[in-house]
Amino acid sequence: MKNLISYILVFIISFSALGSGKTDNSLDLLCKNFSQADLKNSLLNNAEWVPYPSYSDREGWKKLTEPVFSNIIEKGEQALTYQWQVVKATDYLAYERDGSRGIMEKPMNKNATALSNLFFAELAEGKGRFLDQIINGVWYFTEMSTWSLSAHVPAYQPSKRTLAQAGVHVVDLMAGDMGSLLSWIYYFLKEDMDKVNPEISSRLKSNLYSRIVEPYMNRNDMWWQALELKENKMVNNWNPWCNFNVLTCLLLIEDNENLKIEGIYKTMRSVDKFINYVKIDGACEEGPSYWGHAAGKLYDYLELLSLSTGNKVNLFDQKVIKDMGEYISQSYIGGDSWVVNFADASAKGGGDPLLIYRYGESVGSLEMKQFAKYLLENRPNKISITRDAFRSLEDLRTVESIQNETAKLPNNPNKWYPETEFLYIRNKDLFFAAKGGFNNESHNHNDIGTFVLYKDKQPMFIDAGVGTYNKKTFSKERYDIWTMQSSNHNLPQINGYEQPFGAKYKSKNASFDGKTNEFKLDIAGAYPEEANINSWVRKYKINSNELIITDEFDISNPNKENIIHFLLASEPKIEDGIVVLNNGNSSLKFDPKLFEATQETIEQDDPKLSNVWGPRIYRLSLKAKKVNSKGSYKFIIN
Repeated sequence: MKNLISYILVFIISFSALGSGKTDNSLDLLCKNFSQADLKNSLLNNAEWVPYPSYSDREGWKKLTEPVFSNIIEKGEQALTYQWQVVKATDYLAYERDGSRGIMEKPMNKNATALSNLFFAELAEGKGRFLDQIINGVWYFTEMSTWSLSAHVPAYQPSKRTLAQAGVHVVDLMAGDMGSLLSWIYYFLKEDMDKVNPEISSRLKSNLYSRIVEPYMNRNDMWWQALELKENKMVNNWNPWCNFNVLTCLLLIEDNENLKIEGIYKTMRSVDKFINYVKIDGACEEGPSYWGHAAGKLYDYLELLSLSTGNKVNLFDQKVIKDMGEYISQSYIGGDSWVVNFADASAKGGGDPLLIYRYGESVGSLEMKQFAKYLLENRPNKISITRDAFRSLEDLRTVESIQNETAKLPNNPNKWYPETEFLYIRNKDLFFAAKGGFNNESHNHNDIGTFVLYKDKQPMFIDAGVGTYNKKTFSKERYDIWTMQSSNHNLPQINGYEQPFGAKYKSKNASFDGKTNEFKLDIAGAYPEEANINSWVRKYKINSNELIITDEFDISNPNKENIIHFLLASEPKIEDGIVVLNNGNSSLKFDPKLFEATQETIEQDDPKLSNVWGPRIYRLSLKAKKVNSKGSYKFIIN
């Protein structure tokens, strides 16, 4: 039980509650622009707003699924003999006992994927061939004690244990996803399931209500709702993601119109908290890997709200919504789908092209639409049918309209996010990104002042990202993980100290001069008081083919040598005052009178990291030869 307590802080202490971002309650874009009466007057019934053919409309489904019909049927046929996997009690207990998440998540995900494949195959073919196995899947899920993941269950149960308690349901990401998928199954296939036995759809609807709608309506204490948000608390991608799933259930299964209006308006109040929290510059502090479930899920939520109200409740004319969308195109570097990956984000990605296109279409962003077409042209699979039924259905609606778009990447020379303190600079050869901020951002790394640098769209100076989630990733032991530590970023270790975790550890006076391409900030506040740092001003200046880094510092009574760390994608070769990089194509120059240079190899035995970087990456460390209270360092990368 003692170990459990540290693990169940997963999204409560580390990321899901604590934070120091902006929560500007003056925005409240949804509730200040639209009253509950406005919602009631504009809400359409399902038959009016659902933009897809009815199940019986065979011509409609033939046309909609034509681009991927054979693939949908193939996956459905494979699932006809699927053996539904039992998620055992001991699978849930494993998280409590040793912190294992995957042991229960893998069979749960396989079952969800099988059900989704069967559902879309039946929609596409319409002959009832997949119906019995869909019923088996529906029956299986309604017999489960919980749809939530073992890592998320304890926080909201009186027992604080990982086994589900009778009558207590938690709306987490997985439960929400299942609620959304099963609501669409109920909507499209209710009549045909009733022909087999009315108990099937009745039982399904009852479970959707008790597992999703009821807990959402009766509770305000699920952290992601942010309805009891205290000052300086965090709101992240869970908010729009979960609210989108709840909205789907409400729209498709709630018969009581007053309760439906009340529930939808509650989601609007909740989603307002996410929009309020996100910096007004639109940057996603969680990184591109999470954009699809942060701004991307906000888009899904707003699109569903717009569809269901005949476009009456709509925020797509708001600049902050557009800026949140264009973050994904601005963060793209190129090459092998490299992206700027601060925090837990992976350095490879790019995003879902059809989602990005729809988002761009709604907010009037040519940049997003052209970027989406660029991504799509480089994808072998144009449409991915997943358990996210709404996105899959929307992809089917979108794939034809994107064909006439021009493929193009953004070409603006720089992008400065002044509130989030992210800076991107691109020229013909280089892509540079750096950050300020504070050390309690969502999916935080202790990384204030770090940078990444790519030459010819290939990585040189990197941020490793995050490995496979485990019991430490979202616990009080998070910063025992090497990828989270400032000494494994492109940052100084000052007077023997690394950056610690906490909202009070932040940058100061971050600024960008677009005329000189210089970014500077004081990172002294990112280090603990006992480091005795009065100031440490780091400057980055990009010229046509070089990056100049200068560090000017003032430390009271230092007793340890400073060490400047650099994380590298390829093996360096250290010479006298020069570090040869990228097989001789680049170099880092330093003053050999000031520093002793060493390197170490960091083996990548975690597949989530090795799939990005290969079997190893490297850390270059420049250790000062003297302990000085004041001084300056200069590094030239060319």
